[in-house]
Amino acid sequence: MHAYFSGIGGAGIGPLALVARQAGYTVSGSDKQHNSYIDYLAGHGIQDVHIGQTYDQIARVHAQQAIDWYVYSSAITKEQSDAPELRFCREHNIKATKRDEFLSNLINQKQLKLLAVAGTHGKTTTTAMAIWLFKQLGLPVSYSVGGKLSFGDMGEYNPKSEYFIYEADEFDRNFLAFHPHLSLIAGIDYDHADIYPTINEYTAAFRQFINQSSHTVLWQDDVTRLRLKSANNLTILDKRSPSIATELHLPGIVNRQDAWLVAQAVQTLTDTPLKELLAHLNRFPGIGRRFEQIAPHIYSEYAHTPPKIRGALQLAHEVAGDNVVVVYEGLHNTRQHFIKDELYSLFEGVKKLYVVPSYLAREDPNLPLLSPEDLIKLCSPEVQKRAEPAQLDDALREHIRAHAAANDLVLCISAGGGGSLDEWLRRDIEGASA
Repeated sequence: MHAYFSGIGGAGIGPLALVARQAGYTVSGSDKQHNSYIDYLAGHGIQDVHIGQTYDQIARVHAQQAIDWYVYSSAITKEQSDAPELRFCREHNIKATKRDEFLSNLINQKQLKLLAVAGTHGKTTTTAMAIWLFKQLGLPVSYSVGGKLSFGDMGEYNPKSEYFIYEADEFDRNFLAFHPHLSLIAGIDYDHADIYPTINEYTAAFRQFINQSSHTVLWQDDVTRLRLKSANNLTILDKRSPSIATELHLPGIVNRQDAWLVAQAVQTLTDTPLKELLAHLNRFPGIGRRFEQIAPHIYSEYAHTPPKIRGALQLAHEVAGDNVVVVYEGLHNTRQHFIKDELYSLFEGVKKLYVVPSYLAREDPNLPLLSPEDLIKLCSPEVQKRAEPAQLDDALREHIRAHAAANDLVLCISAGGGGSLDEWLRRDIEGASA
C-alpha cells in the first residue's frame, strides 16, 4: 500500500510515516516548507518528500505509483479547506483521512494493544518515558512520539510487539478515534478554544476518551476536574505523594510526576516491581526540545501552555536558582489571546525576558496580531522592567551569548518548526558553538 503523508515534517505526521514505512507501506509525502524533521526522515529512508503541497506535485507522485491512502494533519484543513492535495484526492477517489484514522487502522490490522498518553501538557515526555521503560525492560514495542529520542527513532514498528505506545493529541478531537487498552492522562488544563469553545466541551472530550479506554491511570486533580467517580477501570494517583520526591531523582517536579505516572501504569501491564521501574526512570535521558541543552547554559523548551511553562521555569530555577533568562516565542497568536490574563504573572522571578514574535499557524484571522511589545504590556509592571521585545537577529544572538557567558541559564521557549526560534537556535547558536 502506498501512503502519502501531508504535513510530513510535523511532529505528529512524521513519526507515523516512519511507523508506516517499517510496517511495510510505501511512503511519500509533502510539507509547505522544509525543516529539520524532513532531514531526519530522509536519513531514515523517507526521501520522496515534496515541498509546496501543490496539485501538480501530488499528481506526479500518483502517476509514478498510485496513492492508496492520503493522510493529512489537522493543519491542512484548518488553514485551507479546499487544499490542492485534498482536491486532487477527491477528484481521483483516493482515500483521505486524518492521521488518527490511519493509525487506528494500522493498530487493528497488526492486532496491537494501544497504550495512549493524553492530556493538555506533558504528553510527549510521558510517552517517551513509557517507551524508555519498555526498552529498558527488554519488551518489544511499537510507538509514535512527537519528539526526537536519543534512544530510538521518533516512530517505530516492531513486528514482535504486543503494545503500541502513542501520544494521543486532543487537538481536533484526534484522540477520540481510539479505544485504548490503557490510557495515561498526564494533566488537564483548558486549551484549544478554537476546537472546544467552552471548558465543558473540552472536559467532555476527555471523559469520552476515558470511557473509550479499558483502563486509565490519572491524577486525583483531573478526576476532580472531570467530575469522575471512582471505578474499577481507573487508577487514581496523588501528585502530593511523598514517594514521588523520595523515590525519583529526575530534575523538575513535572518530570518526577510524569515518571511516577508511567511507573504506575507500566506496573499494571508487566507486574514488574515498582522499585525496578523507578530505577530505570531515574536514568531517563530526556527528549528533544524538552529542556534540551543546545549549547552550554542554553536550552530549548517546547512548553506552550501556562502550566507547562511554569513547570519548565520551575526546572530552570531548580538548576540555576535566580539566574534564569527567558526568550519567549508564543505558539500561535490565537493561544496568546487565550492565555493573555495568565501572562501577567507567568514570568515573575526571571532575571531577564526577551519576547520574540509568536509562531503563527492555524490562526483566527479575526484576532489582532499581538506583537512582542503587546505581549510585554500584558505582563506585570515588575516583569516589564526586565523585559524587552526582540527579533531572531544578531542582537538577540549576542544577548544570548552574553548571558550564557555570565553563567545565566537561558531558557528558550519555542514552538519549533520551520522559521521558529528553535530552528534559529540550532542554526545560529548550536552551529556556531560546534
